[in-house]
Amino acid sequence: MTQTRKFTAAELVTLWQHWKGGASASQIARELDRRVMSVYNMIRRQGGYPPRRRRRSRHALRAEEREEISRGLAAQLPLREIARKLGRCASTISREVRRNGGREAYRAALADTRAWSRARRPQQCLLARRPALRGWVERKLREQWSPRQIAVGLRQSFPNDASMRVSHETIYHSLFVQARGALKQELVRHLRRGRLMRHARKAHRAPCDGIVDGISIRERPPEVEDRAVPGHWEGDLLMGGNSSQIATLVERKSRYVMLIKVASKDTVTVTQAIAPRIRQLPAELRRSLTWDRGTEMSAHKDFALATKVQVYFCDPRSPWQRGSNENTNGLLRQYFPKGADISHYTQAQLNRIARRLNERPRETLHWLTPLDVMNNIVATTA
Repeated sequence: MTQTRKFTAAELVTLWQHWKGGASASQIARELDRRVMSVYNMIRRQGGYPPRRRRRSRHALRAEEREEISRGLAAQLPLREIARKLGRCASTISREVRRNGGREAYRAALADTRAWSRARRPQQCLLARRPALRGWVERKLREQWSPRQIAVGLRQSFPNDASMRVSHETIYHSLFVQARGALKQELVRHLRRGRLMRHARKAHRAPCDGIVDGISIRERPPEVEDRAVPGHWEGDLLMGGNSSQIATLVERKSRYVMLIKVASKDTVTVTQAIAPRIRQLPAELRRSLTWDRGTEMSAHKDFALATKVQVYFCDPRSPWQRGSNENTNGLLRQYFPKGADISHYTQAQLNRIARRLNERPRETLHWLTPLDVMNNIVATTA
């Protein structure tokens, strides 16, 4: 039975440099001439976080100082004299000698090795040390708050309690590195993407061009782009398993979301499901709708005639031009995982999920909720 070859220090440096640069485990494995699972398991064990390099404290005795201590002891110098030469406290030198065999048995190299080993004491992380803080974080994770929302929410909920503070990276770290023993692995499924480790940011390009005879997004009024005026919406279909889908509409200024049950993705079914919801809105909130180039909106002329809302279409392979809707669809994956059949959800259930999302604070709204902003808009326009 062959024993698995350990990663060398140089290989580990290369591994983590490539991982932080966005390389995949298979790419790193080819670079290091290693098995993919060996590389993946190493990354997974650390939750995607490069391990911290150990460093000696600037206050600790250095190897050359221990050599001076050894020479001073061999010359029968008093400990106070050795301490004076090194600019150290006599008690520091006394403890050093006593811990490492006394005057007769003290050896500088062995003492330095022992000190390095003793310094490696496991430290509990912040969330493990503070039960009240950990409980608050766990509760909000189960409510589908992101770690960033939790970090800001703590400052707003406990403005005068410095013990109720934690960064979003610490929350991610405690979730992905289970050896920390702070947050349970099961809480990972409440994250927006449900990943098991931290990944480097990558650029994604989406395929698909499918609409004909649509007005380009480039012809939208300037007021749509700067979000100064409410009533401009972005829409898309969120797909599930077994050919199921729901329509998602997001108002650009407030990020307010509406979810609409649709039986199929043919254009008649989709437009006839969305049109009544649009017509229920006040006139000030019915200005435009921006859609991807999917064929579900090929009946856009009939839709515009029925709702008096102009439809604009993104450029081919450019779903990022509907950024608010794309981001919201990502948030909705916490409730509707990819591949899951979503046809059994009733409209009442979809309304409850939309409300839950609309009541979550958003960084882009200065930590107000979409519902707060929408209520302000309605009150102002009324």
